[in-house]
Amino acid sequence: MTGGSLGIRSGSYGSLDKQLQNGVLPTQVPTIIRSKPSKMFKEKETLVHWICKLAGRKKVGMLLLCVISAAVFVWVLYVGKGDDTRETANVQNLRANDSLNKNSPGSPLINSLQPNGLHTTYPGNQTSSLITGEAKKSQIMPPPPPSYFLGYTLPPGHPCNIFTLPPPPADRKRTGPRPCPVCYLPVEEAVALMPKVPSFSPILKDLTYIYEESLNKETEFGGSDFGGYPTLKQRNDSYDIRESMRVHCGFVKGRKPGHGTGFDIDDDDLLEMEQCNGVVVGSAIFGAFDNIQQPTNISEYSKQTVCFYMFVDEETEAELKRNGNLVNSKKIGIWRVVVVHNLPYTDGRRNGKIPKLLPHRLFPNARFSLWIDGKLELVVDPYQILERFLWRKNATFAISRHYKRFDLFVEAEANKAAGKYDNASIDFQVDFYKKEGLTPYSEAKLPITSDVPEGCVIIREHVPISNLFTCLWFNEVDRFTSRDQISFSTVRDKITAKTNWTVNMFLDCERRNFVVQRHHKSVLAQLARMAPPAVYPPPPPLMLPNDPPRVFSLETSGERVVNSPVRKVTPRRGRDRRSGSRRHRKVVRDIDSS
Repeated sequence: MTGGSLGIRSGSYGSLDKQLQNGVLPTQVPTIIRSKPSKMFKEKETLVHWICKLAGRKKVGMLLLCVISAAVFVWVLYVGKGDDTRETANVQNLRANDSLNKNSPGSPLINSLQPNGLHTTYPGNQTSSLITGEAKKSQIMPPPPPSYFLGYTLPPGHPCNIFTLPPPPADRKRTGPRPCPVCYLPVEEAVALMPKVPSFSPILKDLTYIYEESLNKETEFGGSDFGGYPTLKQRNDSYDIRESMRVHCGFVKGRKPGHGTGFDIDDDDLLEMEQCNGVVVGSAIFGAFDNIQQPTNISEYSKQTVCFYMFVDEETEAELKRNGNLVNSKKIGIWRVVVVHNLPYTDGRRNGKIPKLLPHRLFPNARFSLWIDGKLELVVDPYQILERFLWRKNATFAISRHYKRFDLFVEAEANKAAGKYDNASIDFQVDFYKKEGLTPYSEAKLPITSDVPEGCVIIREHVPISNLFTCLWFNEVDRFTSRDQISFSTVRDKITAKTNWTVNMFLDCERRNFVVQRHHKSVLAQLARMAPPAVYPPPPPLMLPNDPPRVFSLETSGERVVNSPVRKVTPRRGRDRRSGSRRHRKVVRDIDSS
């Protein structure tokens, strides 16, 4: 209990604290004490009386007010100067920290949640220790550790937080795959949530790539001039995840991807590709296998900031020029068309795996990439896709799982049945993986939901661990078959066994929400051949109201076909309609007899 709770003002009683300690509460008792005034009191009273004689009371009050105001002004000025000094020192320290963070790749960052839900970074509080002696100098702190994007959560009550996937529509006639709803953020919100710093790469921090002028082709099996013929020992070492690694990752014959490496690209295209430092959307058409599909629903901001690149070979380029789609410009719609020379493989599908799995080598400064097969049409803005499947999930790699098959052994048999590749090669690859420990998919692999991806779309962030994953995945495609669905789970499981890195495998119906699959050109040509020819009868002749009846003839193959003049027929009912029919038949007979 305090004096405030008793209604007693402690400021009026100097001994309140001592009385509370003794357990005695003070009480207000009016007392009258007459005492003799002291000498000092008399002197103060004389001084005040003397001042009052010299000036009136109003002037004395004004004088005291001025003295008090001057004292307060001096006090405020002194305190404000001290605060300004401290604030200037703090600003100088923050500027020093900021310059340290910008100049050093590893700067300390403390993650905190912003109002928009994004983890951003702030420089840590650094205390400078003073060295005692004749000259006190501030000790320079070592560079702090790097910062990483740690994800975010949408605000409570956000529509995407309470969004649930509705059940598929009950349509017995359509049982195949179909799109399902996806909760995207508006483009402006997605752009605002784009990470300012890269995501964390577990264990691996520095990844470099092998370059060889003279290739050593002595290997157990598999490989190519473009991939570099890595031995099985080098393959096994590449799955031993370390902080610094050097691996095969295509382009092994040249110091720069696209220059004398196979899959060669013109200098002006390479220069443009190096300037893509944000988001890249890539696709490819080789062998004139598909028609170029233009993306739709793309925001103006994405058109200005996202790099859209379509890789084609010389055969596809010739057809585009022949059809008038590629004349003097290197752009077709939103796509910048890049012609690739000296393709390393005779198989067009294997050539397509280079821009699909190695965009971090073709675009060395890009942060994010979205790959879509040439037969797909993009119908959602890239920033919305990245936010939904990467940033919101705090993932660096996202791919959809197959809508029907989730076991690798089932997928291999389906590839053999469809004739997608040589059956003996598929069996050899699966048997090799079985000897390494591959087992059929089961619930024991949870939270992994599938071993079979639908590889026509890949969403990724270019950080060391995801770059390593696609490099090793490409090496499997280079060594074994070009069916990347077969090698996906093996590479993924070997990396996740050494790190806590995971892959976001989302539903295939969600993929079909933002891309629309079109037919290959060969399928379109086959459908055109199977369609029955359209028969268009000649249009009836026009006749003015006052024109006399005319008879028109059309000569076809020696026969004379006569058309009667067109008349306006009014609908009839009942008997009139039947009589009209008889009258019509009679007119036709008359014309035939003539």
